[in-house]
Amino acid sequence: MKKKYKKNKNFNKNQTSFYFEDYLETNKKDKYFKENNFFQDRLYLLFFLFFSLILIFSIRILHVSLYDLELYDQNNISKKFNLLRRDIVDRNGILLSRNVKSFHAAINPNLIKNKENFLIKLRLNFPELSVKQIEKNLNKEKYFYLKKRITQSEKEKLWALGEKGIIFEPFQSRIYTHSKLFSHVIGQVDYDNYGISGVERYFDKELKNESLKNEPLELTLDTNIQHLISEELNKALITFQATGGGSLLIDINTGEILSLVSLPNFDINLREDLKDIKYINKITKGVYELGSIFKTFTVALALDSNIVKPHTIIPNIPRSINCSNHKISDIKEFPKDLSVEEILIRSSNIGTLLIARKIGEEKFKQFIDRTQILKSPDLQLEEVGNPIKFKWNKCKLETVSFGHGITTTPLQAVTVYASLANGGNIIQPNLIKNTKKNKNKKLISEKTSLEIVNILRKVVTDKDGTASLADIDGYYVGGKTGTSQNYENKNENLNTFISIFPSQKPKYALLVMLENPKVAKDLIYEYRGLKIKGTRNEAGWNSVYVAGKIIEKIGPILAIKSKDFNNHYVAENIN
Repeated sequence: MKKKYKKNKNFNKNQTSFYFEDYLETNKKDKYFKENNFFQDRLYLLFFLFFSLILIFSIRILHVSLYDLELYDQNNISKKFNLLRRDIVDRNGILLSRNVKSFHAAINPNLIKNKENFLIKLRLNFPELSVKQIEKNLNKEKYFYLKKRITQSEKEKLWALGEKGIIFEPFQSRIYTHSKLFSHVIGQVDYDNYGISGVERYFDKELKNESLKNEPLELTLDTNIQHLISEELNKALITFQATGGGSLLIDINTGEILSLVSLPNFDINLREDLKDIKYINKITKGVYELGSIFKTFTVALALDSNIVKPHTIIPNIPRSINCSNHKISDIKEFPKDLSVEEILIRSSNIGTLLIARKIGEEKFKQFIDRTQILKSPDLQLEEVGNPIKFKWNKCKLETVSFGHGITTTPLQAVTVYASLANGGNIIQPNLIKNTKKNKNKKLISEKTSLEIVNILRKVVTDKDGTASLADIDGYYVGGKTGTSQNYENKNENLNTFISIFPSQKPKYALLVMLENPKVAKDLIYEYRGLKIKGTRNEAGWNSVYVAGKIIEKIGPILAIKSKDFNNHYVAENIN
């Protein structure tokens, strides 16, 4: 019997499942979970992005903080800044010359919006510039230079104007840290970094050598000593109203030049085109008649040739001698009989002339040739002079014997004095540290050298000597004076003093030269325990005085650096 099911009133013919209502509930829950998951994914993504940014910034900060430690490292800078020229330093490593990044200020007129306003700003901030010319250039609407080689302060002032049309063109500029101090030695470079004078020119290729860029060129000069000598020499120009002057300090054993000063000097950073002859390097290029400086050469040759000895008496010395058409005489009246050393101590022209006649012209010529005093000096500079050539005609032997009628450069004269005082060894002057140029040749014997140094010491210490003002305690100074006149103008003269110290074991030679000095009427001299006013215009009263002041200043520095010198200095003070 078939069962009959009761018809359900709620039965829907279209229902596909008995669980339809439960399915809808489940679907609603799935939808909720999907939306919730999507929201969480977005949070995770944002969190990840923020975390990544924080990590990146942290790494960057850490990197910068570590990198900054190397920013001022010289090796790191040189990698970024490719130097066109090497540095130049003194013997102690003090910087004298270096290439730095500099700028030219240029104008692009097309980027200047308000030209009138721009010109007003320039007029207010740079009154030295020609605004009219700048206005003409602006109207041409072509790129032009406002100012070349601007300073850092000028760059900052231009940048502060806020004009897009101002273009800063970078270039390498050569700067000289001591401006005037080494102007006649270091020289200059042009705008393209090519050496045009001094050491910059002589060593132009070496200074641009890529393989040596990190090795500075070391000079023999000492900045501290150069400063002290320059300071004293500048004072001397004022005190004695001199038109110029010069000084040279050299190590007599090595030939190394510790100081070279020529006045007037000039600021090599300004790169001015100086054509006035007064600005030449007076020590290496100036050619002069140095006067009685030459008497030492004559006496040295006579002693070395065994013609005379220091105490040999030259009898019956006349007040004057006629030689060809010339009359030669002494400025002062001397005793008729003088020893050889007295002739040099008192600086007698006639006495020196008589000694030269004993030597003879041929020997004298050979000696002059050995000194090379008539040749252009051998030094690492192109600014060197050429002594005036002359013929050994009548009376030349006599006049040359006391320094009349023969010319040379102060550098060569000092070099010969160095050879006379160092045991007789010929040396070559040198400007580059650790360069050996000496040829180990003899000018005179060691015995003669000792005799000459002893006589030069007496020129300073003897009551009849001409260089008493250079007798500085503890330094055993010896030397010889020289006073010469301009042939064309007797009011112009050159006063020179070459000193050697310490005389027990000579180490240094110092030249001091003054051009056209005047009598310092208000200067009080400490002369042999007395205070007196100057009345004479001779080397003994100006160049010698200045040399004494210089030695007093530089002596302590040299004593510290020189073991032998220091031993003598200590011994003197103990005694």
